[in-house]
Amino acid sequence: MSLFNWTSVSYYEARTKDAGISHNLGWDLGPEDLIHIPEHWLIYPAPPKSLHLLLGMIYVFFFLASFVGNGLVLWIFTTAKPLRTASNMFVVNLAFCDFVMMLKSPIFLYNSFHYGFALGPMGCQIFAGMGALSGIGAGMTNAAIAYDRYTTITRPFDGKITRTKALVMVLFIWFYTIPWTVLPAMEIWGRFVPEGFLTACSFDYLNRSFDNRLFVGAIFTFSYVIPMLMIIYFYSKIVSKVFSHEKALREQAKKMNVESLRANQQQNAESAELRIAKAAITICFMFVVSWTPYAVLALIGAFGDQTLLTPAVSMIPALNCKLVACIDPYIYAISHPKFRIELQKRLPWLAINEKEPDAQSVTTEQTTRQQATA
Repeated sequence: MSLFNWTSVSYYEARTKDAGISHNLGWDLGPEDLIHIPEHWLIYPAPPKSLHLLLGMIYVFFFLASFVGNGLVLWIFTTAKPLRTASNMFVVNLAFCDFVMMLKSPIFLYNSFHYGFALGPMGCQIFAGMGALSGIGAGMTNAAIAYDRYTTITRPFDGKITRTKALVMVLFIWFYTIPWTVLPAMEIWGRFVPEGFLTACSFDYLNRSFDNRLFVGAIFTFSYVIPMLMIIYFYSKIVSKVFSHEKALREQAKKMNVESLRANQQQNAESAELRIAKAAITICFMFVVSWTPYAVLALIGAFGDQTLLTPAVSMIPALNCKLVACIDPYIYAISHPKFRIELQKRLPWLAINEKEPDAQSVTTEQTTRQQATA
């Protein structure tokens, strides 16, 4: 399909139409910008200005939610001494990735409020590069958190990760992520292009050349399939361990002729292990919901029926990816008791009511666990 031979209004005609007539996407761009845009998007009518404004307002909300949530996580976890643990290094890295993910929002907002490809190729490269770096980094950090919790729960006495090992893992995450940003940014393998309403940018999943299809398959495998399999494997092991441990505690309590081995356990109160199991399932679900639609979108663009990918449809998976960057800090950190205690100390006006853990109860429960597993 030629750039100037689509079935709707031609480029020249579109630019000379009156304001009251509908135009195709890219109608107001010059040839120097059009060469960066996949022809697929140029056959579709430009969306109404109100739709641009609606997406802009949604991104404003996402940006504020992410800025507050991830900002608090970075501030508390890096300044509070009790939270400077090896495990929390992954939480800080995840918060940083999510913060970067939404830090590119001003580019999208500027484009949306100017109804199109306003910041041009340079803005597109920055937007897509930050998205690739933070998105793939967050996926691998989620996998690292899953591994850390897996070793901590399944091997409570010798499975905790040291700070040195955690630092090495964080560095590996960035070494793993950077090539998938540099290669398309330099157009060595793949490239970054506008998508949807031309207000957002991502890697080119519409080009059907062999090299580009191979790139899409590779980035799909390394940025989605591998972290997904790691997360599912480690959290499934956690859930299995939790329920086997609960079964052991019930059997031990039955032998001792007591109702429960847990100290100060209120009736109908959930155990800490069950809460961890539920959090694990929630995290897996969030990862699947947020990244699977975009992965499917890329596969359809490279290998499937591209007519399914309208501009409006392509914007929905992108929103899902941004949404998880807002929710992550609340799942991983704001539900963290020690984090809430620190937040309560520093920002008392938030009216957080988190009590310090009872040391005696913790000691009693740890003793009963050792008896149950002995």
